[in-house]
Amino acid sequence: MASDKLGNPAVVGLAGFGITTLLLQFHNLGFTGTGIVFCAAMMFGGGAQLVAGFLEFKAGNNFGFSAFVSYGAFWLALGAIWFIADLQGAGVGAIGPHLKVSGHDIGIFLLAYTIYTAIMFYGSLRIHQAMAFTFLTLLIGFIGLDLVFLAGMKNLLTITAIDLIICAGGALYMMAAIIYADLSGRSILPVGKPILR
Repeated sequence: MASDKLGNPAVVGLAGFGITTLLLQFHNLGFTGTGIVFCAAMMFGGGAQLVAGFLEFKAGNNFGFSAFVSYGAFWLALGAIWFIADLQGAGVGAIGPHLKVSGHDIGIFLLAYTIYTAIMFYGSLRIHQAMAFTFLTLLIGFIGLDLVFLAGMKNLLTITAIDLIICAGGALYMMAAIIYADLSGRSILPVGKPILR
């Protein structure tokens, strides 16, 4: 008895990551406010990526499981940080000292994800070149954001945003490669071979 074909959860996870990252960089470049980024972070970058990650778990893909759940949680946490910061800015008295957020605190949050991304970048070298490229640009982007928030190097924000737009493009390219290969029955967009074997 043949089993029913299942979808690849990576197409949702990569889209959620790519689109939300793209929107945040549009904000960082001054093209839009944070409202749409917050909504995308909650629903697509956060919620949809978590679902994709849990489905990767069921498929036995530890790399996809870790990546989609961890970056999905990143977007949800970032949205919560913005929400708390807005309440602080509005002078809401219910925010106690344990929930206060500073720019330095955000930098430490980003630094933790920089370490995680470095670990995942090494793993991506064993998948294919498109994955390695995407994680390399993500790692560079996190390092740039660390310098912006922790070292006060705000002049790096524009170049960091451009790097992360390229990163988002890498994620969306991989999503397209999976979808087009499935629809056509053959590889259309090349992703390259593993760098490490």
